[in-house]
Amino acid sequence: MIGPRFPVVLKAAAGGDGDAFGMLWCDLQPRLLRYFRVAAGGAGEDLASETWLRVVRGIGRFHGNEPAFRAWVFTIARHQVLDWRRRAARTPTQDLPVVGLAEPAASDDPAAAAVEGASTRAALALIATLPADQAEAIALRVVAGLEVSRVAEVMGKRPGTVRVLTHRGLRRLAERLGADARVRRVG
Repeated sequence: MIGPRFPVVLKAAAGGDGDAFGMLWCDLQPRLLRYFRVAAGGAGEDLASETWLRVVRGIGRFHGNEPAFRAWVFTIARHQVLDWRRRAARTPTQDLPVVGLAEPAASDDPAAAAVEGASTRAALALIATLPADQAEAIALRVVAGLEVSRVAEVMGKRPGTVRVLTHRGLRRLAERLGADARVRRVG
């Protein structure tokens, strides 16, 4: 999160300051890509680009704090996913597998960064196996870091429904992970 400087950064970005917009992009782009990985598989990079184009076009009209900005960006992202799904339903195509996710710059420990990246990809792939609503609720709550009320706004659902979807999805993931652990112990 950008924190207390957010209002200044937002105003500068809305005024065309590339460095300020870059701060917003660096803060949200990895989370967007992870969300798209869960919600849209291999189309994430393209959907992220389309999302940022819409953000650029509308940033001057946005008013609100940093959590509201995140929710606004993820609402745009969700609309991109819904449009992508509609297009895919009309014209079936085969997505190419995603080789990797855009990650922040390398840390001081490349081995630790590699393990963390593999773990992140594995976790996102596991989340993506859930029913679409559950996967999306978990991605928005956990990956994007949005509050339940914001996720409800983004998904067009009631907060209670978001809590139930998240709970059921996490329970399903825990069951799958427990089953995998039991298979490894037996095998």
